[in-house]
Amino acid sequence: MKAGFYQFNPIFGKKDENIKKVLSAVKPVELELLVLPEFFATGYQFISSDEVTSLSEPIPKGHTTEFLADLSHKKGIYMVAGIAEKDGDKFYNSAVLTGPEGFIGVYRKTHLYHEEKLYFTPGDTGFKVWDTKICRIGIMICYDWFFPEAMRSLSLLGADVVAHPANLVLPHCPDAMLTRCLENRVYSVTANRTGSEERKEGQPLTFIGKSEIVSPRGNILVRASADEEGLLVADIDPKTARNKALNPLNDIIKDRRPDIYKPLLEK
Repeated sequence: MKAGFYQFNPIFGKKDENIKKVLSAVKPVELELLVLPEFFATGYQFISSDEVTSLSEPIPKGHTTEFLADLSHKKGIYMVAGIAEKDGDKFYNSAVLTGPEGFIGVYRKTHLYHEEKLYFTPGDTGFKVWDTKICRIGIMICYDWFFPEAMRSLSLLGADVVAHPANLVLPHCPDAMLTRCLENRVYSVTANRTGSEERKEGQPLTFIGKSEIVSPRGNILVRASADEEGLLVADIDPKTARNKALNPLNDIIKDRRPDIYKPLLEK
């Protein structure tokens, strides 16, 4: 199957423009799975609760989720995209999964980064994997990658591919994902953004780009540059992610010893 990401520079607060840009990029491309960045429709650097309130949407009945579901249906593809979610009086940094059948599910970011903590509630969905017609898809969002437990949880839940919407500003993630994929034997599709935002004086955010698709063997199948916009695609075989054997005597899942890992639960 063909998996891809669309790396671009969303303009803060310009939902319709950002959505139109995605639509234009996706129309001519044939693929089965597409991942879009974190907060792809709104931009990232919120500076007030009022902005969060005005730009966040309910899921699945919000305009952005409905757009994604409609596009997935028309193109016959699965999509994962980061959205600012409103649920009652709470707001979440979320990602939705849509497919040819419409809206499928939502994941709420577990580990909030920096000033996200001022406006958003830590996710309560836990890590999820959806068994779709093309593969088993798990989701994590941006800073979640910093926690090995996130990717391992998705691997143990049976993910073939981990979709990873992101707005990365630190330089470490692109190379670290090679290890995350290798130690879990899964594919990852990291969809980062480009450009910069300085909506708070003296606090510029520059996004590193370098969106990528990594194989279960820790190989980079495709990686974007730091500043290019574009939709890049790679061929993947999800079935290879289900083979966790290193050799005839070692299996990275069966060799685990959870009884020895008690400090993970006690701290």
